[in-house]
Amino acid sequence: MRTRRRLPRPPRPHTLRARLTVGLVVLLAVSCAAVGVAAVVELNGFLTGRLDEQLRETGVRFPASLEHGGIRPSDHDGDEDGDTRRQAAGTFGARLVGSAVTNAAVVASGSGTGTVTVELSARDRRRLAGLPADGEGHTAHLSSLGDYRMMATEGRDGDVLVTGLPTESVEAAVHRLELVAAVVFGAALAVAGVAGALWVRWSLRPLSRVAETATRVSELPLSSGEVDLPSRAPESDPRSEVGRVAGAFNAMLGHVEDALTKRHASEERLRSFAADASHELRTPVASIRGHAELALLHPDPVPQKVLRALERIEAEAARMGEMVDDLLLLARLDAGRPLERLPVDLTRLVLDAVTDAQAAGPGHRWLLELSEEPVTVPGDAHRLHQVLANLLANARLHTPVGSTVTISLQTDAGTAVLRVHDDGPGVAEDIRPKVFERFTRADRRRTEDAGGGTGTGLGLSIVAAVAEAHGGGITLESGPGSTTFSVRLPTGGA
Repeated sequence: MRTRRRLPRPPRPHTLRARLTVGLVVLLAVSCAAVGVAAVVELNGFLTGRLDEQLRETGVRFPASLEHGGIRPSDHDGDEDGDTRRQAAGTFGARLVGSAVTNAAVVASGSGTGTVTVELSARDRRRLAGLPADGEGHTAHLSSLGDYRMMATEGRDGDVLVTGLPTESVEAAVHRLELVAAVVFGAALAVAGVAGALWVRWSLRPLSRVAETATRVSELPLSSGEVDLPSRAPESDPRSEVGRVAGAFNAMLGHVEDALTKRHASEERLRSFAADASHELRTPVASIRGHAELALLHPDPVPQKVLRALERIEAEAARMGEMVDDLLLLARLDAGRPLERLPVDLTRLVLDAVTDAQAAGPGHRWLLELSEEPVTVPGDAHRLHQVLANLLANARLHTPVGSTVTISLQTDAGTAVLRVHDDGPGVAEDIRPKVFERFTRADRRRTEDAGGGTGTGLGLSIVAAVAEAHGGGITLESGPGSTTFSVRLPTGGA
C-alpha cells in the first residue's frame, strides 16, 4: 500500500505584528487581483464588441465574392479572387453550402491587393460548420490562422457566408493591460507591505512594552521572598484594545505585588517566631535533660519503671534538643547569615561520614566511588559534614537491612558533585515534589521496610538550605529500587 507524502506546510507568522502585516498585504493583494481581473475582462469585452461592430459594418461582401472563385454580378471593381474593398488585412471569408466549405480565403495585406486561399483542416471545417448563422460574433480558432472573431450569415442562394477578423490586436491590448497591472499592483503591494509593517509596528509599540514588562516579571524569583517588581507598563488610550490590556496588566501587577508583600511579611513573622521559640526552648530542654541525667546518676535504688521513664525523658530531651538546633540553623540560613568560606577537603569529610555511617548501620553495604584527586570546596566544614551525615542517615533509616548505599564524589566543570544512591524501595511519587520542604515525613513504605522512625522531617530541608547557602543545590531521582540524591557545590575559590 502506497503512502501519500504530505506536502510541507508553508511557515506561519508567529507574532501579532507579522500576522497583521501579512493579513493587510493579503487583503490588498486580493483587492488588486479583483480590480485587475475586472479591468482585463471589461477591456476584453469592449474590444471584442468593437470587432463585432466592424464585422457588421463589413458585412458579407468578401465571402459572397468568393462564390465560384469570381465576383458577384454587382461587384465590378473587385478582382478575380474576391471583393476586398474596404476589407482590413487579415479579414477571413468563407462560403458554406450545407455543411461543406466551398471557399475560404483571407485578405492578404489590404484593400485591392488580393486574397490568399486558406487550406482548412477537417477540424477547422467542422468548427466553421458549427457556427450558428445568427449574425452575431463568435470566437473560433483556425489551425493555420489562429484566433478569429467570426460572424455567420445566411446567403441568398441558401448558402452560409462567414466573415472573420483576427483577435490578435485584442489579445495584445489585453496582455499589455495584464502586464501593466501586474507591475503597478506589485509595486503597490511592496510599498503597502513596508508601510503597513511600519504602521503596525508603531501602533503596537504599547503592546510590545507590555510584553517586555511581562518578560521581566517572569524572570523574577517570585518564590524566593521579597521581590521588587519592575516599573509598570506604559498605558495608552484606555479606549483602545492595547490600552485596556496595559491597564489590566498593571492592575494585575499591583495585586501580585501586594500579595508578595503580605506573604513576605507573614514568612518573616513565622521565621522570627521559629527563631525566637527555638532559642527560648534551648534552656528548658537542656534543663530537662540535665535533671534526667542527674536522676539517673542518683546512688539510691530506683524502681525499674521510674528508671525506664527517666531514660525516655533523657532520650526525648536529646531528640528535642537536636530539633531545636535544626530549627535555629534553618532560621539563621533564612535570615541570610553568611557561613564560613574556608577551603574544605570534601573527600576527607566523605570518608569520615561513611565511617560513622558504617558504625551506625553495620547491616548495610557501604560503597565509595571517589575521584583520584582530593576535591576541595569553599565553605563551612561543620555544615557540609552535617549535609553528608543527614544524607547517609536518610539512606540508612529509610532502606531495609542489607541494602547497598553508594557514595560517589566527582568534579564536573568547576562543580563538585556528591551522589548518595541506594537500592531501597524508593520515594513515593506524591512526596517527591516536596521532599526538601520542612517537616515532610518520609513515606511509610520506606520506613516500614527499614524498621525505623519517621524523624523530624527537617534533615533534607537542612541539606537543601546548606547547599543553597554554598551556592549549589540538590536534586532527587527516585524509582522502585533506586534513589539518588545529587548535591552540587561550586569549587571556585577553594
